[in-house]
Amino acid sequence: MRSVIKIAIMQPYFFPYIGYFQLMNAVDKFVIYDDVTYIKSGWINRNKILANNMEYMFTAPLRNASSNILIKDIQLSLNKKWKIKLLQTLSQNYKKAPYFEVIFLLVSQIVNTSTEFIRDMHLNSFQLIGEYLSIETSIIDTSVNYDNQNLKGQQRILDICMKENADHYINPLGGQELYDKELFINNGIKLNFLKSKEINYLQFNKEFIPWLSIIDVMMFNSPEEIIKMLNEYELI
Repeated sequence: MRSVIKIAIMQPYFFPYIGYFQLMNAVDKFVIYDDVTYIKSGWINRNKILANNMEYMFTAPLRNASSNILIKDIQLSLNKKWKIKLLQTLSQNYKKAPYFEVIFLLVSQIVNTSTEFIRDMHLNSFQLIGEYLSIETSIIDTSVNYDNQNLKGQQRILDICMKENADHYINPLGGQELYDKELFINNGIKLNFLKSKEINYLQFNKEFIPWLSIIDVMMFNSPEEIIKMLNEYELI
């Protein structure tokens, strides 16, 4: 009897919050959903860290972003000043964090990836952060493999699950209204939604600001502590 195959399907986000990595760690296969159109003001090219002990949004500028362009075709700005600015911001605000040195090197390696496309930077970040956090999930690097762009919404997600012989599909909690559990069950696939539990840790003895980028989590916590956090969720 074969083991149950768990799968998640997500757009690639820029240094996402820990819930993204909880989802990645919870499944056997994590599909990068990159052949859907770019949505402005989402998490494809921005996220949040601490700056002056307040929430601060950092952004990777893009040069061809529009709602008519697929995520996999979105290009990074040719002006590399944003990379210098981001690393300077991290250095200025996290240099006294307990894991600054190792995480600054890790983030620098990702940010300085020589690539034209933001998707490739995402993939590199998932690989390097995944290794750092001992996440062994198989990452399927593009959803274009499935040749099902004619399908929409949950029908397309269901098709990917079936092509991967998945038994269990796990989605972030925010997708509850988009998916029908009965439809998945009728196709032999269990559907659950991942709900992160409250995660709290020390940030410079200041009032805790939750749900920042994984960068913030790694700056203040050891890999062993974060691995425990990866399991702080429930499936509903």
